[in-house]
Amino acid sequence: MDPKKKAITAAVVGTALGVGGLVVVAMPASAGDAPKLPQISAEDLVQSVMTANPGPFDGTVSVSNDLGLPAMGAAGGAVPGMSALNIDSAHVFSDGAGKAKISLTNGASQETIVRDGTTVWDYHSSNNSATKTTIPADVATKHEMGAGEMADPATATKELLAKVRENSTVSVDGTANVADRPAYELVFTPKPTERTLLREIRVAVDSQTRMPLRLSVLSNGTTAPALQLAFTDVKFAPQSAGLFTFTPPQGAKVTEKTAKIDDQTKALADEAKQDTKLVGDGWDTVITGKVPADALSGKKPAGAEGRNADPQQLLSRFAKRVNGTWGSGYLFTTKVGGAVLTDDGRFAAGAVPEQVLYEALGQK
Repeated sequence: MDPKKKAITAAVVGTALGVGGLVVVAMPASAGDAPKLPQISAEDLVQSVMTANPGPFDGTVSVSNDLGLPAMGAAGGAVPGMSALNIDSAHVFSDGAGKAKISLTNGASQETIVRDGTTVWDYHSSNNSATKTTIPADVATKHEMGAGEMADPATATKELLAKVRENSTVSVDGTANVADRPAYELVFTPKPTERTLLREIRVAVDSQTRMPLRLSVLSNGTTAPALQLAFTDVKFAPQSAGLFTFTPPQGAKVTEKTAKIDDQTKALADEAKQDTKLVGDGWDTVITGKVPADALSGKKPAGAEGRNADPQQLLSRFAKRVNGTWGSGYLFTTKVGGAVLTDDGRFAAGAVPEQVLYEALGQK
């Protein structure tokens, strides 16, 4: 998939699943008595989360979801962003200085992502294939996180809070035990002016390191969690250097590439920016834009392999036919958001009621 199409498709799917397109979670209550911790103001706690540097650690992350997504089978894996919803668990390792390893498990298959600062390996056991991406120093800071890296609750929390902090009422709602560690419960509630399907975001913050241990998003009208992603155990200790060195298994198909920001990449990025825009801000942000024509036709890019799902068949099967003053198209909904794709290729997506999506489509 070309960079422009991949970015836009990921934005449509991701934003429909949560604020800013982030993989966020809802957690059940913790077991055990709430620990007694020193009082702290909400603002001080937020600031400590944003500046936290917990050092090296490793932990197991439990993942489940109740988004109300249809069972898409093999087709789901072809859509950027969907694979992040299909993981059962993850194991996260960090050396505290930029090197990381994440192992994602889905049934019998596993994806392993290893980053040592200048190189990123992405290995899939299902087809014994690996991609090695070399990241030059001048673009290292611009390397975007993939869906796998967002499986880390600490990483997801910092990205999310930066988007909703100013449009929220923030409070500290007691304490909890998470992964056998005492934590503060930080709660973000949308201000009354925000039009969103989300009711609140809860973050359990480790009392010692200030690292987020779990992230919870609750939607309006439901009591069941929408999506769950949280550490079930975590250890703060030095990690073996060997963890951040990856050697492909015997017989693995290896693809090598170099991350670079060349003129073509810049042109595609500029074009994507022109084709997409954000309507509103905070909790009720809607991303709008236009999908490339070949994305709807089902044509494969040159050199693409494997079967190609028919977008029109998927839309007819999993989305509802809708129309209005903005035109006609398909509405796809989950418990935490939705997306509209019009017949002429325009889209609007966000964690908002469908009427807000229609209003965004109607704006010039």
